[in-house]
Amino acid sequence: MSNFEEKFPRALWIRLVIYIAVGHLFAAFLYLLFAVGAKS
Repeated sequence: MSNFEEKFPRALWIRLVIYIAVGHLFAAFLYLLFAVGAKS
């Protein structure tokens, strides 16, 4: 596992998690817009 962590530093993992979280929030926001738009 130490060899695996040497290839991918901790900062990269943190950035990856943030990007994934922001991407999902953006997708949820778009889905909400379309869901509300379909009702009206």
